[in-house]
Amino acid sequence: MKKVENHWFTGLVLSAGCQLLVYPGAFNMTTGPAHWELLQRGRAVDNQVYVATASPARDEAASYVAWGHSTVVNPWGEVISKAGSEEAVVYADIDLQYLADVRQQIPITAQRRVDLYSVSAVCDA
Repeated sequence: MKKVENHWFTGLVLSAGCQLLVYPGAFNMTTGPAHWELLQRGRAVDNQVYVATASPARDEAASYVAWGHSTVVNPWGEVISKAGSEEAVVYADIDLQYLADVRQQIPITAQRRVDLYSVSAVCDA
């Protein structure tokens, strides 16, 4: 799935009432420190949802060394729970009233102009 398609997919999911997006990922030791948390925080703010990401723990002896750091981000873009590089279980409270408050403060879904455009899937052959 291309990044642009992912954006449209997320929009479709949100229109169905999504409150939490869960993404698996295994960023490496270069992209992890630079982008892992940044992308999660961005998706949470862009879409006004909680975002949870699950990553493999770091194993320096593996053929692919993952960054780790499974994380939960609230819809304001704040990290509310985060693992380190080691194997761990991440717990977080998902406050649906807080989510509703954020959505009321910045009503991005109410400002969509569905009368001017529609979202449709385009598949590459």
